[in-house]
Amino acid sequence: MLKYVALIACSLWLAACKGPPLQEMSDARQAIAAARAAGAADRSPDNLKAAQAAIARAEADLQQQHFTRARMAAQEAKRSAAAALASSQATAVTTPVSSH
Repeated sequence: MLKYVALIACSLWLAACKGPPLQEMSDARQAIAAARAAGAADRSPDNLKAAQAAIARAEADLQQQHFTRARMAAQEAKRSAAAALASSQATAVTTPVSSH
């Protein structure tokens, strides 16, 4: 009985991985947009560039229907964008605003 439950769970997991990673792509794009809005282009350019490169790879993989690679690249883009956002927010807190 336990073998059948494990087999069914594994089958469902594999079925979920086969389709295009639409949610992961959307999450990554939103994370990149949030990082940009927080000033990551100036405050964390390396992380933002890494996120943009990863989402570009994800989009190329998605077009070629390499869904597993696209999913992994989208997740990488989201992580890099989150790092850019965090770095931007930390820099904004520690950098005084100049009033000219």
